[in-house]
Amino acid sequence: MNFFYSKDNLVALHFKYDQARRRFVEWAQNEIAVVPDFHKRILFSDEAHFWLNGYVNKQNSRIWIEANPQVYVETPLHPEKLTVWCALWVGGIIGPYFFKNDEGHNVTVNGDRYRAMITNFFIPELNNHDVQELWFQQDGATCHTARATIDLLKDTFGDSLISRFGPVNWPFKIL
Repeated sequence: MNFFYSKDNLVALHFKYDQARRRFVEWAQNEIAVVPDFHKRILFSDEAHFWLNGYVNKQNSRIWIEANPQVYVETPLHPEKLTVWCALWVGGIIGPYFFKNDEGHNVTVNGDRYRAMITNFFIPELNNHDVQELWFQQDGATCHTARATIDLLKDTFGDSLISRFGPVNWPFKIL
């Protein structure tokens, strides 16, 4: 399959995502107009990878220093990493949740592991918090947007789900 993008294709993609982002912002503004503290009812969630060899993913971290250190660090092709999930809202933090397999080894997230975390960790944790009228937000990662995952989250949150392919579309995607 060819994934070549011309300048015109990229302009069209940016326009598509800009339009989706505008619709989302208009929806959020309407919600805030009806319920002024609406933003306090959103449970934001995401996961991050932490490499155990000291590598720092520059996409997720910003380090400000006076001079370029010009450091060369040799790293293995597939260094071990730890994937951590967390959710937060004005009422607190749920997590962290560390993705590990049955043997206790660190694993990355896939749809089955994400749904297991939701079922065995997240939903029971929700029961320990006062979460009436709470909205759940997640990004467009493939494990988050699989049909089985969206169905599971709809069972829990109904239409109060902000997600790519959810009742309220989360339009923010990195190209």
